[in-house]
Amino acid sequence: MNKSYKSHTNEEKLAEFERLLEIMKRLRAECPWDSEQTFESIRSNTVEETYELSDAILDSDMQLIKKELGDLLLHIVFYSEMGSETKDFDIYDVCKAINEKLIFRHPHVFGDTDVHGDTLKVLENWETLKLKEKGGNKTVLGGVPNSLPTLIKAYRIQEKAASVGFDWEYREQVWDKVKEEIAELQSEIDEMDSDKMEAEFGDVFFSLVNTARLYDINPDTALERTNKKFISRFNYLEAETLAKGKNLKEMTLAEMDEIWEEGKTKTEP
Repeated sequence: MNKSYKSHTNEEKLAEFERLLEIMKRLRAECPWDSEQTFESIRSNTVEETYELSDAILDSDMQLIKKELGDLLLHIVFYSEMGSETKDFDIYDVCKAINEKLIFRHPHVFGDTDVHGDTLKVLENWETLKLKEKGGNKTVLGGVPNSLPTLIKAYRIQEKAASVGFDWEYREQVWDKVKEEIAELQSEIDEMDSDKMEAEFGDVFFSLVNTARLYDINPDTALERTNKKFISRFNYLEAETLAKGKNLKEMTLAEMDEIWEEGKTKTEP
């Protein structure tokens, strides 16, 4: 918790947001770099900012989260200003669209739908309403972006399918599917057919992602935790090796493994 945090009134928040809009308008008019940007030219920067926010969230760094949210908000305002210049939309239209969408998809809050405090029921209604709303998804899986990272995409595909009842009756049943997919992968590995091995490997991944979903584990977060753990241990291995005047390429696997095991206790809480 930030002890220096001070709550702000809606008037103060709106004033600061209006200041951002005015800054963006001036940048588009007076800054050579900002004035020549297009939707396409800053798209990759937006993706990068999203990942930087994701990193800050995984690190639980609230000050960095605040900074990265500001960077992402800048991009929203940037796109909106460019939209106003072409007379397609502005920040008002962006805010109005999301306001109306939230109200439409939350009839249990803004209407008379009763979900009895059931989160799963809320999610089911959400997906059903998306198919009904004007300009919304035409198919259950239609809202999954093609450019999503594959691990997250698999999770979202399964989540959406489950929201309309396409799911295991009992989550324990998924383990038989995992074992089945691993067996099929092993069979193709024995045959050394690279195309079929790749296909079966994908099936194994997909079944493991499904398993994570069923046990309320975010597979992307789980894998990133392992990535960070490996980096920490490997960095320790590398540092200790250099401290001993050795080179990793010159060490035996047994020697590296000894330092690796030592690093487990020294690099993790």
